[in-house]
Parts: sequence; structure tokens; C-alpha cells
Amino acid sequence: MIVTVTLNAALDITYRTPALVPHTTHRVSDVAERPGGKGLNVARVLSALGHETVVTGFAGGRTGDVLRELLGNSGPGGSRGRPVDALVPISGSTRRTLAVVDETSGDTTQLNEPGPTVSAAEWSAFLGAYERLLTGADAVALCGSLPPGIHVGAYAELIRRARAAGVPALLDTSGEPLRRGVAARPDLVKPNTDELARLTGSREPLRAAHDARRRGAHAVIASLGPDGILAVTPDGVWQATPPAPVKGNPTGAGDSAVAGLLSGLVERLPWPARLARAVALATATVLAPAAGEFDAEAYEELLPRVAVTEQPGP
Repeated sequence: MIVTVTLNAALDITYRTPALVPHTTHRVSDVAERPGGKGLNVARVLSALGHETVVTGFAGGRTGDVLRELLGNSGPGGSRGRPVDALVPISGSTRRTLAVVDETSGDTTQLNEPGPTVSAAEWSAFLGAYERLLTGADAVALCGSLPPGIHVGAYAELIRRARAAGVPALLDTSGEPLRRGVAARPDLVKPNTDELARLTGSREPLRAAHDARRRGAHAVIASLGPDGILAVTPDGVWQATPPAPVKGNPTGAGDSAVAGLLSGLVERLPWPARLARAVALATATVLAPAAGEFDAEAYEELLPRVAVTEQPGP
């Protein structure tokens, strides 16, 4: 079982319009709603890959009700269906995110609401649920931003609890929560190049990734955008690159990469196979019509074509 944590879950809404022009009125050609937030996206992809997955975090208000209803209607629970819902209820309302896709250019404009304020009692209830889930977990993913009311060391605390339970932890966040989390020694971190630069002060991805490992991360998987990912691990350094650039909605592509990395970890795949899966899933997500989904046919076609090359060490 893989557990994904989404402390700042969202209802993802995607609008598609023929062209997005500022200061004008637009007709929307298509609307899609999905349970969102980075960890929920990760869980949905993991379930599609056949892994038993449980989602936890917070959900509240009318938006939270819609999110949970959509999560429950996405297929049968468990393997190759939907993730199992272990979200903790709160009094505040779950946020919404709005992606507006310009069908002419392929560009996406993203609008993200702030999350609800989480009380000390609600955080305590979550910690109890998290501890219970760790007892049966093969891995845990800690993903996304922190809602108001949650202290910046929250992910570091969750990593330490996972380590005490012997459960590998992947961290995918940014800013001070990333800095604190790396110091707690997660098994994997997956920043993009900007997040990695803010963490280390270096804009050279390879140097920055090595620096992040020295700060505590066991392995660093840096997202390079259309150039794929760079992996600095105890077993070696690799770059995985998609066969060609693609146009589409990049929302959720990094989350699909996390799902590829986690599924490869629990299946004990060698690093090159994990990285190829991560890049193929991320690219297939850009090609999907809705945020946080991946094009299964594109994934199968892309997987053998991802180039994984070993890089020189430090």
C-alpha cells in the first residue's frame, strides 16, 4: 500500500477556450472537475498503474464534499480503481484551482485559491490517522503546499514519523517546508529547478542536486521541464529525457512523475527504469485533456522511447 498526503487538497477545475485574450469575454468549450492537490494526483496515477493507494490530508466544506464525491465515483476502490479515501474532515472549506487552457496556443493559465485554516485539534486528528496508515504502508508521498495553520516544519515531522516506522518517504514541496523537510532526511525529494535553486542557492541543477543530498536527502530527482529529469542517487547520476517536446496542459505532470518514482521504488526497479517510467508518465499527462490525468496509450508508446543516460559523478 502506498499512502499519499495532501494537506492542501483542492477541487481542480479545467476550462478550455478557443483563445485566451485579456480584458475580453470568453466562451468555454469544455469544463472538467477532478479531485486535486499534488498528492491526490499522485494517488490517482498510482491506482491506474495497479497499486493499492490511500489518500489522506484534509477536506472540508461544500467543495470538500464535491471532491470526496468525485474521488468516490472514479472507479472501484483499491487496485486499478480509485484511491481509498482517508481524508480527515475539517471545518474550513477545501480550496479550488482553476486552469484555463488556450486551445490555440496550448498554454495554460493557473489560478489557485488559498487553503482553509487548519486548527490544532484538526492537525492532531490528522497525525493520529497518519500514524495508523504508516503501519501498513510500503511508501508515503508528502506533496504540495501547507494550508494556513500548519507549521512550516510539518513535513519534517511527518518524515521523521515515517522513518521511525521504517516507511520510505518522498517529499515534493517548496520553500521553507522543503528546507526543513530535507533536513529530516527523506528517501527522495523531487524539486523543480527553481525550487532547487532557492533551496541551495545554485542554478546549476547537477551541483544543486548534490548540495541537496548533502543537506539530508537520500536521493534528489530534479524536474527539468521539457528536458526531463535529473536524478542524483547513492547508486549513480542519470538524466532521463522524453523523445520529443509536446504541447498541452502541464498541470499534474510532476505529480505523475512522482507516481512513477514511487511505483518503481515499491516494485524495486533499477533507477533507469524508474526514471523512464516517471518521464513517460509526465509526458503522457501533458497530452491528457484534463489536469491530473495521463493518456494511457501515449504512456505505453513513450515508455520505451525515453532516453536514460548515466552522467559523470561529482
